[in-house]
Amino acid sequence: MSDTTRDKIKVTILPTGTMHADLTWLLIDPSRMATHQQPAKQRDWVEVPTHVVYVEHPNGQKLMWDAGVPRDWETRWAPSGLGQFFPVDAATEDDWLDSRLRQLKLEPNDIDYLVLSHLHLDHAANAKFWEKADTTIIVDEAEKAGAFSFDGHNKGAHIKSDYDTLELDTISADTELMPGVTLLRTPGHTWGTMSLQVDLADSGTMIFASDSLYLKESYGPPPIAAGIVYDTVAWFESVDKIRAIQERTGATVVFGHDANQIRELRTGPGNHYT
Repeated sequence: MSDTTRDKIKVTILPTGTMHADLTWLLIDPSRMATHQQPAKQRDWVEVPTHVVYVEHPNGQKLMWDAGVPRDWETRWAPSGLGQFFPVDAATEDDWLDSRLRQLKLEPNDIDYLVLSHLHLDHAANAKFWEKADTTIIVDEAEKAGAFSFDGHNKGAHIKSDYDTLELDTISADTELMPGVTLLRTPGHTWGTMSLQVDLADSGTMIFASDSLYLKESYGPPPIAAGIVYDTVAWFESVDKIRAIQERTGATVVFGHDANQIRELRTGPGNHYT
């Protein structure tokens, strides 16, 4: 790539509203859990920020990673009961994904690829913005199979109406979607959770781990699992996979819901990485 910004991959991290939840959902930390000797240990009610990632490639293509939380979370999440555990109670008008698209002067149809790390309610909630667009929507094949494997409104944090009418393309192996932009299969949190690797000219490699790694503490070492993990063995294997790539490339690993890290990153329109 040349030294001009227009000839480099540009990555913009966009916060899309903050939930709150008990820390145990994010981090199974034996040091803070109740024991027989400490049955009433204080619980921690913590920030759970969400974000999407906008990738502009010098080949002219545009990619959106994840789709954020919905404006109507209270009513949409009510049948599942999950709004009581993950209220989106710290979102500004500028945070919602439709606002973010306007800030970027984008319409859904301007996005070539919408890649959904997985189909949980806080990552796929706005995916139907792209229902009538020409955008290619991509998920892991195991995620698609699992997400359509149940009847009814939801299975855990999968709410079928978030994605049931979308045409979903799938990957079945790590896939370089564009030069320097690779989808990584990192299952465990769900059937087919993915991470996004972007190799940048100036900032080096960045790995957007989504819920493969909620927090810096999740990554360790040693890795600490979460209260929502579909397959613990696969999750540990995925952490090892991410760590191997990070050690080989010197990558910055961006965690899925880390309130401390998101404050340290450059975020919002105009604050991109190259």
